[in-house]
Amino acid sequence: MNPFSSGTRLRDMIRSIRACKTAAEERAVVRKECAAIRAAINENDPDYRHRNLAKLMFIHMLGYPTHFGQMECLKLIASAGFPEKRIGYLGLMLLLDERQEVLMLVTNSLKQDLNHSNQYIVGLALCALGNICSAEMARDLAPEVERLLQFRDPNIRKKAALCSIRIIKKVPELAENFINPAASLLKEKHHGVLITGVQLCTDLCKVSPEALEHFRNKCTDPLVKVLKDVVNSPYAPEYDIAGITDPFLHIRLLKLLRVLGEGDADASDSMNDILAQVATKTESNKNAGNAILYQCVETIMSIEDNSGLRVLAINILGRFLSNRDNNIRYVALNMLMKAIAVDAQAVQRHRATILECVKDSDISIRKRALELVYLLVNESNVKPLTKELIDYLEVSDQDFKGDLTAKICSVVERFSPEKIWYIDQMLKVLSEAGNFVKDEVWHGLIVVISNATDLHGYTVRSLYRAFHSSVEQVSASDAIDVVEIVIKHHTSDLSTKAMALLALLKLSGRFPSHSQRIRDVIVQCKGSLLLELQQRAIEFNSIIEKHQNIRSTLLERMPVLDETTYSGRRAGSLPATVSTSGATPAKIPNGVAKPAAAAPLVDLLDLSSDDTPMPSSSGNDFLNDLLGVDLSSTPSIPGASQAPNLGTDVLLDLLSIGTPAQNSSPTIDSLTPSKESKSPLAALEALPSPLASAKASSPAGSGSMMDLLDGVSPVQPASDKNGQPYPSVVAYESSSLKIMFDFSKPPGNPQTTHIKATFTNKTANTYSDFIFQAAVPKFLQLHLDPASSNTLLGSGTGSITQSLRVTNSQHGKKAIVMRIRIAYKLNNKDVLEEGQINSFPRNL
Repeated sequence: MNPFSSGTRLRDMIRSIRACKTAAEERAVVRKECAAIRAAINENDPDYRHRNLAKLMFIHMLGYPTHFGQMECLKLIASAGFPEKRIGYLGLMLLLDERQEVLMLVTNSLKQDLNHSNQYIVGLALCALGNICSAEMARDLAPEVERLLQFRDPNIRKKAALCSIRIIKKVPELAENFINPAASLLKEKHHGVLITGVQLCTDLCKVSPEALEHFRNKCTDPLVKVLKDVVNSPYAPEYDIAGITDPFLHIRLLKLLRVLGEGDADASDSMNDILAQVATKTESNKNAGNAILYQCVETIMSIEDNSGLRVLAINILGRFLSNRDNNIRYVALNMLMKAIAVDAQAVQRHRATILECVKDSDISIRKRALELVYLLVNESNVKPLTKELIDYLEVSDQDFKGDLTAKICSVVERFSPEKIWYIDQMLKVLSEAGNFVKDEVWHGLIVVISNATDLHGYTVRSLYRAFHSSVEQVSASDAIDVVEIVIKHHTSDLSTKAMALLALLKLSGRFPSHSQRIRDVIVQCKGSLLLELQQRAIEFNSIIEKHQNIRSTLLERMPVLDETTYSGRRAGSLPATVSTSGATPAKIPNGVAKPAAAAPLVDLLDLSSDDTPMPSSSGNDFLNDLLGVDLSSTPSIPGASQAPNLGTDVLLDLLSIGTPAQNSSPTIDSLTPSKESKSPLAALEALPSPLASAKASSPAGSGSMMDLLDGVSPVQPASDKNGQPYPSVVAYESSSLKIMFDFSKPPGNPQTTHIKATFTNKTANTYSDFIFQAAVPKFLQLHLDPASSNTLLGSGTGSITQSLRVTNSQHGKKAIVMRIRIAYKLNNKDVLEEGQINSFPRNL
């Protein structure tokens, strides 16, 4: 016989394929066998049809296409014999799925087999229908399946229940037809039928509220009785697993009781006793017992409140944490994370065990335990828990340090009882974790330190001890040594070295007698391959060597940053790029809540690009914000009207502020040097504190800089070039909201426009948590004042007003445009409206 003919037996084909040494040989064997099978199919050979289909199923499992044999499945299903039907249905389940159009042809055969007198053929049809049933087939064959739920043979009833689950998932509206037959299955004595009946009831409850209510009222007590019988049943070899009677039935019953008890106090009360019995009588030294206990705990935590049962359940989870099986400990940690929202005090009793899990060798358990510890921390236990975590930080793996450091920093910041403790813990984390600490963490630490003036000396000594263990008095030379070590250390990254150079420049102003040594250290970086360090070294050296007259002024102390604003910005209540009309309290590290200031500026969405400066991060003068130099009281600056290359004022020449070249545009970027000036002081923007990048505009003047605050002169209504006042405009209008803009201008400052926005609610509903945000292109600067309220009444009975100030650096060339975003809550649902305003008068 030809080994590759259609008459080859399945075992011979498998042997030939396994004997292949390469993929090419395997493909050749499969290709020849498929050709032989196609030839047999074309000849319509009924003798070897079942054998060919068996070989096709093996070829399909190897990943080769077998679609040409789909019709053979239907022919075998239509045959009269059981062996042929068995191969046909097996091929149907393997080679086809519910998306195949060919499947429609098999519906009639399935219906005939479901009514067949041979129960084994009925079982084949139920098994196939349960695996590949489509919505159309479910509607056509649901009556037959429902009838078979009452069939005399338990195996048929079990298969019919499983098939019913598939049907109600495909067509949920058929669920009501299966409610009563499913309830009758709960009285079965046969465990196989009982398990499938319980699962069918569970799925019916999920897809049908009527079924849930029916089973809750009629079946809760019978289910409790069934579970009690199973728990107290004597030894039965047929169902015993590790000394426990049918744990699978235990688990199915507990899951159904959880569904019935959730949200219903009466049903929960009726099952409390049996749940307590399961929790206390089930052995926990076997895996089957632990599976039952876990489902029992999940059921207890899901049903209505019973404090005694919940304490018992959490104690079971605590025992799980001491188990040697990693899987059991992991699921216990997952469940404790859910339980902490229900009974945090009971979970706190197992705090020591949970902390031990943080030190586990399994990374997944460590991460899950760390998340649970993070949820356990509160004001009363923050100190001991933080100490434990920091102690473990010293010996933890490098892969775990990132997550552990982030959690410690977050805990310390949220629950710090006092600033000195906050500073101590942060310095410990910085010493132990190093580069694993995120930038915003030490930015926040600097903000806290700068506001705690009474702790400056203590903090400096603590920082110095972090580099050296000596407790001797810190000298100027010691401080320079520390910074030099940082610059030369091979593990220091670019940002660290850049900030160390800036620190040296500041120390040169604090310790003039050590200027030469500082200069020598800075000069060593002039040949750095990193452009940033090279530029800083060259410019800092120039300041020390050539500009002694302005160095002390240039390096004055930075103004103290607003701690509340920075904390709110980190918490998300005041994003750095968004101005909102509301003000929310911000949690500061020492535990004192202060109201966060309203965001002053918006340049959010970057509507277009322009070379005009971005708005300043505060209302103060640019130099006062960045360098701590107060120029606001100086009426004029000598040499401001001269070109930068005259060098009459070195500070202004260096920063290109107030010294526009002749015939220049009306405004200049205060941080961008003019063509004649030197390179800007690039290092000043990298001060190690969370300053927003500050830019300001300065119009050309004949003798003095303009007042950057724009607020010293009275405001008059805006008017066009003919002296006529600008009319109010409808800036935005939708079916629910209307915004009106009124314009006014300060005298002598045509670039600035004051806008009064009035918000009116057009609906009958009241809007709460009302927030207005705006964004402008870069040639505009926008300042938003707080809104008059955050509640907007309906039916036009009330309104909200908010003031805006817009400075147009391209006044006369470009009109004002603005993109707006309005957020509010309507019936406790968040609503967001957006739009763009292009209707501003051209000459504003």
